[in-house]
Amino acid sequence: MANDLVHQWQLSAVGRQNLRYVETTQRPLGPRQVRVRVEAASLNYRDLLMVENRYGMAPAALPFTPGSDMAGTVLEVGTEVARWRGGERVISTFVAGWLDGAIPPEASTLGGPGPGMLASQVVLDAQWLAAAPSTLNAAAASTLPCAALTAWTGLVENGRLRAGQTVLIHGTGGVALFGLQLARLHGAQAIVVSGDAGKRSQALKLGARHVLERASDWPSAVLALTEGRGADHVLETVGGANLGRSLQALAGGGRVALIGLLDGAELAASGFDLMLRRAVVQGVSVGHRQALEHLVRAVDVNALQPVIAAEYPAQELPAAFDHLARGPFGKVVLTFQ
Repeated sequence: MANDLVHQWQLSAVGRQNLRYVETTQRPLGPRQVRVRVEAASLNYRDLLMVENRYGMAPAALPFTPGSDMAGTVLEVGTEVARWRGGERVISTFVAGWLDGAIPPEASTLGGPGPGMLASQVVLDAQWLAAAPSTLNAAAASTLPCAALTAWTGLVENGRLRAGQTVLIHGTGGVALFGLQLARLHGAQAIVVSGDAGKRSQALKLGARHVLERASDWPSAVLALTEGRGADHVLETVGGANLGRSLQALAGGGRVALIGLLDGAELAASGFDLMLRRAVVQGVSVGHRQALEHLVRAVDVNALQPVIAAEYPAQELPAAFDHLARGPFGKVVLTFQ
């Protein structure tokens, strides 16, 4: 194995035009690390923002390998590793080093500023991995670490989602679609708000109880559809003034999981709505490894199948990013041979 070569995407400067698929030598393995053969890596919109430095937080060192979510097989383990023996199917954890409880100060997100996953092999701390679901192939398993775990954390770990509740979901991105599937899995009804008629139709086929046009008076519609009660949970992906409208559609004692800021980081909402509805608004930054392990068990027990819009060979990252930028219904995945 010492002479094996690794193929990986590297960013030499900000901008997609500076991405190159290069051949490098294997990294040495530390005593607490594992070497993983990457079989699939799913893309998040965050990856595109990192490459184009639209977060305003360019990688500290270039060249930089993007991507946070992967599924693969453990090839080799360090001398002090007991968690893995080799041969296990694994997935990455998005926040490396966050195992449970409060996030430690030394934790780092993969794919920036931490190491990226868009490579045929990666070397990671043994604690930064979780066992992959036995019911999913690598492409499907690779979609779980960021988008699925964000929805799971917001609705289940934090929100204690249960049967009979109503979940209001904004959009049809990766987190939104997992939120829809998790609502169904728990016996809750999902109401999806989207500005795209085609995606509203697809959301209905996936199991949404109702779909609403974004340009409509959807807060009033949510209240009408719930006989005046409102939604128990909101997956808030839009931010800005949309938060205020989400609160208008919220049930008393309801929860808003703030997971996106498409309309801006400055939030606008009525304090009266917050107080009168006794609302809980909680920011969600993906989740810890134990939550990911809970999610994996739920996926296996319930045979949940992630929605995949397209799979691209690893060499076709530019085309995959183009697809991602168009706003697919489902996840875009790179596969490594």
